[in-house]
Amino acid sequence: MTLTVWFSLFTVCLLGAMSPGPSLAVVAKHSLAGGRSNGIVTAWCHAFGIGIYAFITLIGLAVVLQQSPLLFKGISYAGALYLAYLGYNALRSKGGVAAKLQSGERTTLWQSGREGFFISILSPKIILFFIALFSQFIAIGNDFTSKSIIVLTPFIVDGLWYTLVTILLSSSKLIDKIRSKAQLIDRLSGIILILLAVRVVFTV
Repeated sequence: MTLTVWFSLFTVCLLGAMSPGPSLAVVAKHSLAGGRSNGIVTAWCHAFGIGIYAFITLIGLAVVLQQSPLLFKGISYAGALYLAYLGYNALRSKGGVAAKLQSGERTTLWQSGREGFFISILSPKIILFFIALFSQFIAIGNDFTSKSIIVLTPFIVDGLWYTLVTILLSSSKLIDKIRSKAQLIDRLSGIILILLAVRVVFTV
């Protein structure tokens, strides 16, 4: 794999990670409600889900999903249901930023990691990314080194991007500013997550 091809892969993965969506909302929630450690765990568990998709795309998932619309729809609807569940809880501030800050209760690293992983592994947006954009690089990777780079690049890029997001959001100055607006943040993230769920249902 040439440096030019790798840079193209890196750029595609970075733009995919940076595009706003449910992943950003979940990483932000755990960074604000749980702190930097929770945000970083969320980020890398999310990246682990991305790495799984990169690997199974490499071994033929994109082809399988293109040939089996029913399987794709099933994964998409499961993702929409999960988004709606997270959005509903956020609207109620159940386990959200406001609830955690007001009670002083710590979100466990397990909870953060679990949400980070499921939001990536059940996201139709991420599935489409790997089918439409990422899969074009699969043909380039003929040897083991190239295949490893193809799988590791989206994993590392995603993890580092959301680690940066976590560091920015978990600064003590920002935490102090959002305490008074925590409930508003929950309401907005809940609405966004539910709208995303509705969009998935009507666009699948």
